[in-house]
Amino acid sequence: MTVQPHARGVRGARYRRNLRTAFARSAAILAVSESIRARAIDLGADPAKVRVHHTGVPIPDAPTASTITWDVAYVGRFVDKKGIDDLIEAVGMIRPVQPRVVLIGDGPLSAAMRERAQRLGLDASFLGACEPSVVAACVAASRVFVAPSKTAADGDTEGLPTTILEAASLGLPTISTDHSGIPEAVVHGQTGILCAENAPSELAAAIRRLLVDDALRARMGQQARRHVESHFDIRHQTRLLEDIYDSVAVRPRVDATRTVHGGSR
Repeated sequence: MTVQPHARGVRGARYRRNLRTAFARSAAILAVSESIRARAIDLGADPAKVRVHHTGVPIPDAPTASTITWDVAYVGRFVDKKGIDDLIEAVGMIRPVQPRVVLIGDGPLSAAMRERAQRLGLDASFLGACEPSVVAACVAASRVFVAPSKTAADGDTEGLPTTILEAASLGLPTISTDHSGIPEAVVHGQTGILCAENAPSELAAAIRRLLVDDALRARMGQQARRHVESHFDIRHQTRLLEDIYDSVAVRPRVDATRTVHGGSR
């Protein structure tokens, strides 16, 4: 929805044609956020067919107090649209005491981000790609979750990052950006703080605010947990998805005159 339909030349034209064909043949089109729904409609999808279905996440038992190892957690690919460069710069602006940061993930920007963090003298742990259980443990051992997504140079954008929902399920507030479907997951001022895209100074101020205000951080974390329980529980979202499948499924008609293995039906 965000990159290939806008490619130039034959490749882009072929993709847009195939996309219109897929739209026409579909009984239902699922979008992970309102912003992706709007993009699909702009590209020719019938608005009546396009439904927003939020991806669900498992809701663990109510989190218990755990030893805090890091102040800030980031989980995601090291690519342009994730805003990892903005996060590194933001942490470098926080003085006099810099946050302890854990960064989980890998990607083409990994080496450059490690080098930049070292030059800035950050207290940053780069763990690379990790198993889900390790990711959950690291996030649970952090004070805030940061997802500074933005529109990449090639136009690529987020749908709605699942990592935000997973962090909320563990009781963490999220500092993110007013980007794509993120405002559907992060309620500004209630479950976290939304900043502008490409604004490291805003990110730094938001991180500093939540790290120094224990009561605000705890309240936002609790509200984040309740928000994801109410709107993104995978059990509820799966039932909704099954309802969508049922609504568009083609059910063969039963022919009362047909016989199967000699028996009437």
